[in-house]
Amino acid sequence: MVDREIEIQVQVDNIGPLLDFLKASAKFQEKRHQIDEYFTPTHRNFLGVRPAVEWLRLRNSNGVFSTTYKNWHADKDGRTQYADEYETKIENLDQLRKIFTVIDIKPLITVDKERDIFLYKDYEVAIDKIKGLGDFVEIEYKGENHELDPKEVTSEMVKFLKDLGCGAIKRNYVGYPFMLLYPNEIKLDIL
Repeated sequence: MVDREIEIQVQVDNIGPLLDFLKASAKFQEKRHQIDEYFTPTHRNFLGVRPAVEWLRLRNSNGVFSTTYKNWHADKDGRTQYADEYETKIENLDQLRKIFTVIDIKPLITVDKERDIFLYKDYEVAIDKIKGLGDFVEIEYKGENHELDPKEVTSEMVKFLKDLGCGAIKRNYVGYPFMLLYPNEIKLDIL
């Protein structure tokens, strides 16, 4: 398993061309309801950095539980292109939540998301409906070449959406939890 994630989260003006393309040319994987709980250790507050680049998450995805730590890497302009990602399934979400409490890891926010997932070539394309935020598209690289330049991969993802005719593309560099926690600090970049 590779511990690196290359993805983009965007809002598009016109999702219709993307949905038509996915239905015709991609493989539908599944619909998921994901409840993501985000935490921070009190001794190292992840929210002390703006925008936050580290996240610790507990996920319930259709009754399958996992925990993930992500550390996003930003370029000189502060834009994230990829993350170190360490993820594993867990058996009992409630017990891990109790462990977090005992070792002083505090809850931050919960993200409630409906997600339709498609596979197209080396991309996993997710259509996300985020409670309190609206609709987003997330594209993640799932290919085998782990030596690719993340900035080139994310540029190709944006080009893919532009070529389909999705209109203006607004990129989220901070993630759903940050957007929910700090709605007044959010500025999506128009690409």
